Amino acid sequence: MDEIPDVLNVVGGQESAAVSGARLDLVDPSTGRVAGRSALSGAEDVDAACAAAASAFESWSVTTPAERQRALLRIADGVEARAEAFADAEVRETGKPRALFLRDEFPAIVDALRFFAGAARNMPGVAAAEYVEGRTSALRREPVGVCAQITPWNYPLMMAAWKLAPAVAAGNSTVLKPADTTPSSASLLARVAAEHLPPGVVNVVCGDRETGRALVAHPAVRLVAVTGSVRAGREIAAVCAGDLKRVHLELGGNAPVVIHDDVDVEATAAEVAAVAFYNAGQDCTAATRLLVHASIHDAFVDAFAKQVAALRTGPVADADFGPLNSAAQLSAVRGVLERLPAHADVVVGGRALDGAGWYHEPTVVVQVRQDDEIVQEETFGPVVTVQPFGTEAEAMALANGVRFGLAASVWTRDHDRAMRAVRGFQTGIAWVNTHGTTVSEMPHGGVKHSGYGSDLAMSGLLDYTQVKHVMI
Repeated sequence: MDEIPDVLNVVGGQESAAVSGARLDLVDPSTGRVAGRSALSGAEDVDAACAAAASAFESWSVTTPAERQRALLRIADGVEARAEAFADAEVRETGKPRALFLRDEFPAIVDALRFFAGAARNMPGVAAAEYVEGRTSALRREPVGVCAQITPWNYPLMMAAWKLAPAVAAGNSTVLKPADTTPSSASLLARVAAEHLPPGVVNVVCGDRETGRALVAHPAVRLVAVTGSVRAGREIAAVCAGDLKRVHLELGGNAPVVIHDDVDVEATAAEVAAVAFYNAGQDCTAATRLLVHASIHDAFVDAFAKQVAALRTGPVADADFGPLNSAAQLSAVRGVLERLPAHADVVVGGRALDGAGWYHEPTVVVQVRQDDEIVQEETFGPVVTVQPFGTEAEAMALANGVRFGLAASVWTRDHDRAMRAVRGFQTGIAWVNTHGTTVSEMPHGGVKHSGYGSDLAMSGLLDYTQVKHVMI
C-alpha cells in the first residue's frame, strides 16, 4: 500500500488531498484487495473546486474556438502519450483485461477528444437576417458556465473524456466527480489537461455520494451532467429543479436485440455473443434481451449457448471480460439470478467464480416472461435473456415493453423489415445487423427512463451552450 500513491483531487490546476484528510480505500475487483486510496472530498473541497471553475470561466469563456481547439488537441496528444499510465489506472480499478482496454476503448477516447477539438470551430447557427424591417437578427451560442459532471465506474476514462471535452470546447469550466471506486483515470486526465489549460478550467474532486450531492447543489453550478443509474438521475433532477439548473442525464439501459428468421443463425449467434458480454455486461447499451423469431428460437439458443460457454473470464491474460466492479455489484447480479421464477431456465453459467475477485460466469436465461424482474430491470452484469416472438408487432411490443429506451438492434436480411424496426424502436440508438459500436460523430443518448441529452456528436457540444438572440 505504501508504494501506491493516493489519488488526489485536481483543483485550480494543482493536486490536493481532501481538506479533512479523509480517504477512501480503492479495491482491485480482480483480487478483492485494497490497491490504493483516494481523497474523500467534503463541502470545503467542492467549494474550492467550484470557486476555481467560476474564476477560470471568466477568461476561458471568451477564448476563441481556435484556442480551445489547440488546447484540446494538445490534451489528446498528452493522453495518447500516456497510454500505459491510463491503462494502469483503469485496469487496477475496473479489472478489465488490459489488452482489450488498449485495443477497444483507448483509441476511441483519444478520438473523442480530437473530435470535440474540431467541433469547437464548427458551431452551427442561423445566418443573420431581417425578420423585421430595419432590424437584423443573429444568434450567438455561448457557454453555460460552471458545469458539474458525474461519471460512472464502468467506463471511467471514456465517460470523463465524453463529459470534459464538449464542455471545454464550448468555453465552459468544469468540476468532475468520478465514481468512488474508479477515480484514478479521471484524476490523471485532469492533470494532463492542467498542462494545457488555464488553472481551474478542469477540476476533479474525488469522493462518495455525499461529495456528488454537494457538487450538484452548489450555487455556482449552472449545468449538471451525469451518467449513472435511474435513481441517481431522479435525485439529481429533483435537486436541480430547485435552482433551475440545466440537467443532462445518460441513465440505464436494457437493450433489446431482435433477431428475425432470415439470419444466418450460427454467424449471428457468434456476433451477438461477442458483444453481449463485453465489460462483463456492465454497459448501458449491452445486448441483454434477445428476442428471437419462434421458428429459429431453439436452434439459435443452442448456437448461442455454445458461443457463450466458450467465453473466458477470471484472472487470465486472454479473458474475454473481467470481474464485476465491486462486491456490491456482484451481489446485485447474484440477487437477480437467485430470484428467478420457477419457469425460467439457466442454460449456460449462472454461478459466481470461486476464488479471489468478483468474477461471474457468462449466463444465458431462457423461458422468461415479459413481466419478470430479469426482463424488466437492468441487470448490469454478464447475463442475457432469450424470448421468442411470432410477428414483427409482437417483437416490437416486447422490445419497447420496458421503462428504458437507450439502444436496440435488429438482425435481418430484409431492408424494409429493418427500417420498420428502426422506426418502431423507442430508443435513442438503433443498430442494424450490429450492436454496441459508437462513433464520435454520432450522438449517444436515450429516451424514457434512459434520460435525455446526448454525449458525443455536435449535439453533445450544443448541450453545453445556450442561445442568445441579438437584434441590431
